[in-house]
Amino acid sequence: MNMNLSVGVLAGGKSTRMGQDKALLQLESKRFIDRICEELGGFSQVLISAARRGLYEDTGFEVVYDEHQDIGPIEGIYQVLSHAEEEYVFICAADMPFIKRELVEYMAEFISSDYDCYCLVDEDHIHPLCAIYSKKMLDVIEEQIRSGHYRLLNVLRAVRTKYIRLETSCFDRRIVRNINTREEYARLQLPKVFCVSGVKDSGKTGLIIKLINEFIREGCSVAVIKHDGHEYVMDHEGTDTWRYRLAGAVCSVIYSDTQYSVNRRGRARVEELIALCGDADVVIVEGLKASNYPKIEVVRREVSSVPVCDADSLICIATDVVSQEDVKCPVFGMDDIQGIFLCVKNYFGN
Repeated sequence: MNMNLSVGVLAGGKSTRMGQDKALLQLESKRFIDRICEELGGFSQVLISAARRGLYEDTGFEVVYDEHQDIGPIEGIYQVLSHAEEEYVFICAADMPFIKRELVEYMAEFISSDYDCYCLVDEDHIHPLCAIYSKKMLDVIEEQIRSGHYRLLNVLRAVRTKYIRLETSCFDRRIVRNINTREEYARLQLPKVFCVSGVKDSGKTGLIIKLINEFIREGCSVAVIKHDGHEYVMDHEGTDTWRYRLAGAVCSVIYSDTQYSVNRRGRARVEELIALCGDADVVIVEGLKASNYPKIEVVRREVSSVPVCDADSLICIATDVVSQEDVKCPVFGMDDIQGIFLCVKNYFGN
């Protein structure tokens, strides 16, 4: 295991799609930048690349600053390599909160005199911001900047690069996941909120019950909110709470040592109901097919033949009538609970 590595965390991006500094986003009450630096803090040196002074000094790690503005991550890599104490430097981005020390150690095992750069690749992407760079590359990077060629793939082609395939390792693709948009960030937060939607009598309740069991087996706590498009009566005629409501009370509460129920008049926002679910890991909303929440749509032959939800909001479809060729989202059989469950987990990045 080669521990003689410096680490560079690139935090100088504009975060235009997120609308705020991604490095300062929090996951499980810890900022991205702190999670990454602590995870990789056991190596020889950790450097943070920033666009300007005044940022990230509170992390306790050394910060280096861009000299050339608005030319992308190539400038951050150049500054990190220039200040690194070790010959080899692992580079990653500040929007990669799932990066692991073990991955860096695995990549370091490939270091030899035959290559200058060791870059992770998967089936779809080359990851120049998950790579080990040699200080020998400084002259090449400086020339690329001077000539106005800022693409990192040009740098990789100009040096001896070893491509390390992720799929042949023991790590999955989540480890290099970037969080670029508000939607992606929202999926990381607790609770995970999604709907099970569809027309009346399509089988939503049965699917929810089965998904509850799957989440519980994974150690998650689950809350369920049911949306009813019609008026309903929660209290039975003759109960005390029914009498309170009949008398005009806007809210009645009944509780015991093990449970409580609230019945309140007025219109509630779903967000308020989610807040009432306390510290549940997962909140499943039955209904709300017209909402923007991510959702599973149930399409059952006996009651419908086509999806009715906005296609952009669908995680997947559970069906016995819709084929994969008809839609863009994943399609599962009504009884493929494990497939649906894994699809939901992947959607939220778990």
